[in-house]
Amino acid sequence: MKSIAIILGLFLTIILVTTGCNAKNEMKVMEQKTEVVTLGAGCFWCVEAIFSRVNGVIKVESGYSGGEVENPSYQEVCTGNTGHAEVVQVTFNPDIIPFSKILEIYFKTHDPTTLNRQGADIGTQYRSVIFYHTEEQKRIATEIKNQLDGAGIWSSPIVTSIEPFKNFYKAENYHQNYYEGNRNQPYCRMVITPKLDKFEKIFSDYVKKND
Repeated sequence: MKSIAIILGLFLTIILVTTGCNAKNEMKVMEQKTEVVTLGAGCFWCVEAIFSRVNGVIKVESGYSGGEVENPSYQEVCTGNTGHAEVVQVTFNPDIIPFSKILEIYFKTHDPTTLNRQGADIGTQYRSVIFYHTEEQKRIATEIKNQLDGAGIWSSPIVTSIEPFKNFYKAENYHQNYYEGNRNQPYCRMVITPKLDKFEKIFSDYVKKND
């Protein structure tokens, strides 16, 4: 009986310690300064894979934004008739990575000069768009867009629209963190992997370090 009591005591201690650690981790996340922006840059698989690797980014969710249909399905958005764009909603800590750097990464990891198109993905659902959540985000986004346009980095003008955020519908579960579970899929190998290589080369100082 004594040995059973000792085992139960150890078991309860482990539970209490684990619960305490989880609570501390949750409080730490809650205490972080956070900001949210919603970005469209073509297929959300690509954009999610990039921003999930950015140091200071806390959460990235793929979804649909900017349309009129409530809670649309992927199949509905793919028709181009819902008004929604494929987007990622990025939650980040501005004390670690400023919003201006988030936008620099955004602009330089897709083609902001092609209207309603990214490579072979064509349609309004693939449009380049920044849905700002605050007036300060709008100001910064407009400034950076104008600066990059004026710098002549691309041979054509930037067509990225800057619009007020009005809705976000999280995409189906199989779209979340898609690249990590489908690295060998042809689209991932031919489209996403090269984009990640480019991102990690250009923004090496902002890539999350492995634990």
